[in-house]
Amino acid sequence: MSPRKNRRNPPGRRSQDGGGGPAGGGSYWSQETEDGPDGAWIVRSIAGANATKPYRCPGCDQEIAAGVGHVVAWPADGRGDADDRRHWHRPCWQARTRRAPRVQRSRGAPRH
Repeated sequence: MSPRKNRRNPPGRRSQDGGGGPAGGGSYWSQETEDGPDGAWIVRSIAGANATKPYRCPGCDQEIAAGVGHVVAWPADGRGDADDRRHWHRPCWQARTRRAPRVQRSRGAPRH
């Protein structure tokens, strides 16, 4: 077995990783703060190789399969904890301000 190589940040780009990378340097993800009309968000990009379990995207209500790259976002206002993090498809995250909220009904519910 060959030794694992540490990933390094490209020159000029600073990652705000909070210990998510391997010991000794590089990071497995990059984290940035984004400002939008819906507030400030901390956004972490997850590579497909590091996505080990499936999640449900709140933008399209479809499953993000294991092995698919996506983003994780949570409010940057300081009160965000693990319960506030949401996993999004990248295009769904970019289109979040252009979409109307999805109304979810049970199967037998009337459509008023």
